[in-house]
Amino acid sequence: MTRDIVSTSSAPRAIGPYSQAVIVQGARCIYCSGQIPLDPETGELVGNGDVEKETHRVMQNLEGVLKAAGVSLDAVVKTTIYLTDLTNFAAVNAVYATYFARTPPARATVQVAALPRGAQIEIDAVAVAD
Repeated sequence: MTRDIVSTSSAPRAIGPYSQAVIVQGARCIYCSGQIPLDPETGELVGNGDVEKETHRVMQNLEGVLKAAGVSLDAVVKTTIYLTDLTNFAAVNAVYATYFARTPPARATVQVAALPRGAQIEIDAVAVAD
């Protein structure tokens, strides 16, 4: 997969671990449904209200889905983060950055009224593979 990061001074620079845009030429697109912090073995919500723990579990869940599709987080070109409270943005951003250290995907973050099972965070992703 060829992946080019778009960075222009004609728009505000990225202020976190995301790219303004990603150009991808690949043969397969993988659209991952939103993941909330459920333990895949027990089906229970993890983190006990700790948004950092919840974020790690969400990212691990996304990694599992992507692995089943034959790719890794390196193939992700776009994510959307849904938060029930934007005051958690900095904590979520710090955890998220550890999963996309090299070439972060394009991203949007929005605050929502509620998420399933009382989760504080949900993330969906789009990946492209050769």
